Amino acid sequence: MLSESFVVEDPRFKRLVMGNVQVEKLYTGTRWAEGPAYFPAGRYLVWSDIPNNRLLRFDETDNSVSVFETPSGYQNGHTVDREGRLIACEHGGRCVSRVDIDGVRRVLVDRYAGGRFNSPNDVVVKSDGSIWFTDPTYGIDGDYEGDRSPSEQQGSLVFRLDPATGETSVVASDFLQPNGLAFSPDESILYLADTGATHIENGPHHIRALTMAPDGRSVTASRVFATCDIGLFDGFRVDRHGNVWTSTAEGVHCYAPDGTRLGKILIPEVVGNVEFGGRKRNRLFICATTSLYAVYLNTNAAPRPGA
Repeated sequence: MLSESFVVEDPRFKRLVMGNVQVEKLYTGTRWAEGPAYFPAGRYLVWSDIPNNRLLRFDETDNSVSVFETPSGYQNGHTVDREGRLIACEHGGRCVSRVDIDGVRRVLVDRYAGGRFNSPNDVVVKSDGSIWFTDPTYGIDGDYEGDRSPSEQQGSLVFRLDPATGETSVVASDFLQPNGLAFSPDESILYLADTGATHIENGPHHIRALTMAPDGRSVTASRVFATCDIGLFDGFRVDRHGNVWTSTAEGVHCYAPDGTRLGKILIPEVVGNVEFGGRKRNRLFICATTSLYAVYLNTNAAPRPGA
């Protein structure tokens, strides 16, 4: 029998969850939990507590939590690149940065077309090493998650950074507030959330699926993949079967590649982001407002092509 935390809406969901597991609360005490990134070699998770301007670290070996970095530049989204380095979106620095193996923080990019970014929000690294990130205005809209400041960009854009050449290009310019993003397992689709409903009534509150061009550097088409019926989609991850596990106001919703909602994991707080971790990458870490949760699933993180 499944836990009350699991809501099955399609029979396919039963194959992704297990009846003998429960959602676990691992930590509480944040103001807005976001940006989880898992480091397999160390068996730990780093995540953001944006308003408190700090990063926290959960150690799977003993379940301890410590402050990883403070101040942190109001970091939001994170990812781990193919070399095991932390890639960060900084609201305070209005940049995308990287912590190298030697522990040194390096700003990778902080402006486009002569102007500073708004506040880079979420980031993903493609198998070719390119870095894709969103740039909404949340970090400059006020002083809670960054520093209030006017925008220097022509809208809220989605960018691709080539770390080898330093070239930064616009991937998409027709989002109101682009937010979370992730690639399908074969990288033929880039999923992108638009949370524009935070800024205009009845604004976007969906995930779009962008078809990748043959060059792997741009997109050729876009369609609405799923629309959120409770709160907003924020951050999300894709599993090995191509299912999208996304944050909502009531927990985590799971969508099949065909756009069908398969089921839900109910969480008693608004969820901001999720991350697959654990030795087998079958543990879903859930950042939910004041707390960090986790649950084991019968699926795993999508492997990177060529890995």
